[in-house]
Amino acid sequence: MELHSQKIRVLAPENDPLKIGMGWTVEDLFKPQILVESTFGDSHPGSAHLDQFVEEGMRAIADNGGKGARNYVTDICDGIAQGHDGINYSLAHRDMMANMVEIHGNATGYDGGLFIASCDKSMPAMLMGIGKLKDMSAIVVTGGVMEAHTIPAKYVEQDPSCAINELLTLEQIGKFDAQEKRGEIPKEQLDYYKQHACPSCGACSFMGTASTMQIMAEALGLMLPGTALMPATAPELKQAAYDAGVQLMKLVEQGIKAKDIVTMKSFENAIMVHAAISGSTNATMHIPAIAHEFGFEIDADTFDRMHRGAHYLLNIRPSGDWPAQYFYYAGGVPRVMEEIKGMLHLDVMTVTGKTLGENLEELKHNGFYEHCDAILKEKAKLLGREIKRTEIIHDFDDAKGTDGSIAILKGNLAPEGCVIKHTACPNNMFEATLNAKPFDSEEECIDAVLKGRVKPGDAIFIRYEGPKGSGMPEMFYTGEAICSDPELASSVALITDGRFSGASRGPVIGHVSPEAAAGGPIALVEDGDLIHIDVVNRKLEIVGVKGEKLSEAEMEKVLAERKAKWQPKPAKYTRGVMKIYSQHAVSPMKGGYME
Repeated sequence: MELHSQKIRVLAPENDPLKIGMGWTVEDLFKPQILVESTFGDSHPGSAHLDQFVEEGMRAIADNGGKGARNYVTDICDGIAQGHDGINYSLAHRDMMANMVEIHGNATGYDGGLFIASCDKSMPAMLMGIGKLKDMSAIVVTGGVMEAHTIPAKYVEQDPSCAINELLTLEQIGKFDAQEKRGEIPKEQLDYYKQHACPSCGACSFMGTASTMQIMAEALGLMLPGTALMPATAPELKQAAYDAGVQLMKLVEQGIKAKDIVTMKSFENAIMVHAAISGSTNATMHIPAIAHEFGFEIDADTFDRMHRGAHYLLNIRPSGDWPAQYFYYAGGVPRVMEEIKGMLHLDVMTVTGKTLGENLEELKHNGFYEHCDAILKEKAKLLGREIKRTEIIHDFDDAKGTDGSIAILKGNLAPEGCVIKHTACPNNMFEATLNAKPFDSEEECIDAVLKGRVKPGDAIFIRYEGPKGSGMPEMFYTGEAICSDPELASSVALITDGRFSGASRGPVIGHVSPEAAAGGPIALVEDGDLIHIDVVNRKLEIVGVKGEKLSEAEMEKVLAERKAKWQPKPAKYTRGVMKIYSQHAVSPMKGGYME
């Protein structure tokens, strides 16, 4: 098989001298040439440590007859960007990163790629980039998750929604910040939490979007089995980076490309795993965007259909008790797949060169589960409690729930759909009629929440925050402010055309499509409208005006009259990256990618 890089050398005679100019030998020119793409940079804990995995990959490639080339496309952090306009860049930078990966791969001409990332936009960006480069061999390595911090007894807050309160993880900071603003805890206590919530590098240690998308990469068949969500400090992770480099060279030799691994069956496997782990709602945007790059179309209804009746098994924060590092100790993705094996396509190809079914059988015999069990036993000893594996990943027949973890709601408020993570929603809010209280920005809304202007029974709206409106930032702080107030936590819904952090809890409904900036019905909601939520029947509707219920025909007439008077807001961004993104982004329910 003639290597792509060697064809490029013939077409571009400058290729050889330019590579020699950066230290390559003449012998290197004839080797398989491998793109080693990472998000390494001093941007946040999910990327600051990735250079060690880059070097392990480079070493493995060199040891196995290849020549690696480091390329970098550093990501931003939603946590650091939170609370100011920096968060508006978050989703846009996913697409910009994916575009840079495509540019790096195609402008030079590589034979394979090792892709290294950790976090909530960088993982989807790398997967989208692989889709753009699907005629190349590819393997993903993640930077794992950060450790949880053990809290001293004097700072332990007993949260009735979490049974393991002595372990601190970052998603709790929003809740503690709201408590401090209301005077419920002292500033000293909040400062302690802020100074200890990130004790190591790695992705945030809860089942947010970063952890979800690491798992999705493995579920798609693009990672070595069992390597998603290892603690960033684990020696096994450095070994996994080296092993991935070794295996990538085998894929190049065998001519196995990314397009041979990632198929529609692979995406269906990933969605079933997403249901089992109670994954982030943001996956309903990222998976369709990744599929689009591979040439498949997945809509939100696919998620809803596959989640219905699915058993969800994971007792990991924010919908459960344990930090995300415990997912690996309980057996990780392979353990989840074993539990839902009957729902998976076991015949799909993976980066091991074997099928998913063959991988799962091999893991039973190579000591993987025994290794995980030993670590879990050691961690239990440190915590001074017995921890059963089934406390973290439930058995299929003892599932935490049996209807997946998300639902796609539709109706006259969201004709194209919207998403709710019903596993994090109080049961009493599965069906409710609430009073609308709309806001045109998150800043206005959170001020109303913290100052007591939001009352039980309200449906608060944050709109003009979709891709075309402001780039689709997270509404994390507002959701946490609601959840941390016992009076509001199970009586108020938050509805937005923006999105939520994977850490968000409560009756929060996002991705409302069409968005307000595109003239969607969410732009037409007025104070005092009656909003009906029905999770079981997948409905989100405006059913009345000024507290009075109307018939469907009457409501349709009211909305038509409002639509005739509606005027679009001036564009928030008139230059730069955000202008480009807002002009070209598709709706949230299609994936929010640029076309």
